[in-house]
Amino acid sequence: MLLSIPKSFLQMNTIFISILIEALPFILLGVFVSGLIQMFVTEDMVARYMPKNRVLSILTALLLGLFFPGCECGIVPIVRRLIGKGVPAHAAVAFMLTGPIVNPVVLFATYVAFGNSWRMVLLRSAAAMAVAFTVALLVSFFFKGSVLRHEPARDAVQKQQTVKEKLWAVCEHAVQEFFSTGKYLIIGALIAAGVQTFVKTSLLLSIGQGPFASAAVMMALAFIMSLCSEADAFIASSFQSTFAASSLVAFLVFGPMVDIKNMLMMAGAFQKRFVVSLIAMIAAAVYISSILLHIAG
Repeated sequence: MLLSIPKSFLQMNTIFISILIEALPFILLGVFVSGLIQMFVTEDMVARYMPKNRVLSILTALLLGLFFPGCECGIVPIVRRLIGKGVPAHAAVAFMLTGPIVNPVVLFATYVAFGNSWRMVLLRSAAAMAVAFTVALLVSFFFKGSVLRHEPARDAVQKQQTVKEKLWAVCEHAVQEFFSTGKYLIIGALIAAGVQTFVKTSLLLSIGQGPFASAAVMMALAFIMSLCSEADAFIASSFQSTFAASSLVAFLVFGPMVDIKNMLMMAGAFQKRFVVSLIAMIAAAVYISSILLHIAG
């Protein structure tokens, strides 16, 4: 029976399952953190601790990414909940873009993948911080109102609940969030698997000659492959003999910020105009940072 199925579809199925297996643990982590935020973080707490100044709020959010051990697969539900609790969109975007890149797990994986060298770790971190700060600052100027697709319901009886009741509510919220977000993950993983199967990597590599083209090609490759940020450094290191470090940085920064699966998850959480603008700003910022790195040598 299996002999009658084309090898390309078997390959696509293998890639699809591997993406799901890789992403599901982080989706689960993300929805549970989202549930904890929903039940234990109040709007008053956000207002008290989040700086009012836009630059300080962005810098605070950038630093938060250092302490979140996850990837882009699970960060969208958390960011949606933070915005619903009153975190400014620009601060939430800064956290969303840096969290999957500058956390200790990803930085250590990058260090190991590039032969126990700190150079790529520092380049990746610096570029991610610069891109996230720039994009978040632009968001603060161009998006003043709500960017959520649907406003989250407020829990009027939250303060009257016991800790046990809140923990149960966290589980209920996580289940609802998982099914809400999971469908976009499945669709995104299926599309990514199809593109990886039928769009040949060799075609992209053949047109990626020179610093300008190679940065764009590596960004496109990162988008298509839709790797989790814990694993992408090992793939990037395999291209060291083909592309310059600046192009590898473009791959390592753009992929965790925008790939097929998290683009669809963002589309489910945020308004269409915001998602389109955000992706365009990220792409431009990553590309420019890659070119500047190449010029700097």
